Amino acid sequence: MRGQVARDHRIARIAERQGGAISRGQLLDLGLSPKGVDRRVQTGSLHPVHRGAYAVGHRTLGACGRRWAAVLALGDGAVLSHADAASAWDIRTTASGLIHVTVPGRSGRKRRPGIRVHRPESLPPDEVTTLEGLPITTPARTLLDLAASGLGGRPLEAALDRAELLRVLDFAELQRLLARYPRRPGSPSLEAVLSRYNPVDTRSELEELVVELCDAHGLPQPLGNCVIEGEVRDFYWPHARLVVEADSYTWHRSPTALNDDRERDVTLTLAGYRVLRFTWEQVTQRPEYVAGALLLALRAT
Repeated sequence: MRGQVARDHRIARIAERQGGAISRGQLLDLGLSPKGVDRRVQTGSLHPVHRGAYAVGHRTLGACGRRWAAVLALGDGAVLSHADAASAWDIRTTASGLIHVTVPGRSGRKRRPGIRVHRPESLPPDEVTTLEGLPITTPARTLLDLAASGLGGRPLEAALDRAELLRVLDFAELQRLLARYPRRPGSPSLEAVLSRYNPVDTRSELEELVVELCDAHGLPQPLGNCVIEGEVRDFYWPHARLVVEADSYTWHRSPTALNDDRERDVTLTLAGYRVLRFTWEQVTQRPEYVAGALLLALRAT
């Protein structure tokens, strides 16, 4: 009995480090027999998540536990990758119900329910790392995988922005990967983004939409959230002395906010700047109007 209690504690400690998940191999390494694992499944102390991976003590796993369970189910050499690696690094969100896992080698082509398995011929050691113990592709490899999956343009650039903001991306490593895989799907689009890359600091979804709008209409990218006349402004095109503010209803609806906005505009106008303001509705429902106004303002220099 004492040995069983000690084993239960070891199982709990391992599962705690892995978001509540544990693999069949880990259970066998702790001294459980295959029948012992099956008995724990029958009594409800283990709950199968994938073949060879279990939730310990309860059926519900959070995002971290689901990632661990998917990686554990694929065994040695498996790493979290693609959209789910991007989500784990916090450089891009994902709404997919499938967990993306990469396992090097061409063997084992059988599908796994709930898991999107990627099987490249190889996955060099410098393209993988760990995040709080979880095997995962590096941010650079993750971005390359995202590009290979079809992400491009401003959404890919936004992921680059986020990775740079979080200080998780090594641009030299990214360039080495592009040199290593010049013909890999995604490399050309990532090269194109890097060739014109000029990170724009955004602080809200609305500001990000303005940047995407500029990219979609071929407008020059502005500086984002920079200080002009003592205040932080949303966007600034220095060559045109043009300041653009993106006004969301959440932050600009009160009388005090409206008065502050107008005073900020007066300060800029008296200092020789031109100011345009766009609302959420205009940016999302009338993008052509916003792009046209920006184009005219940028031309009138």
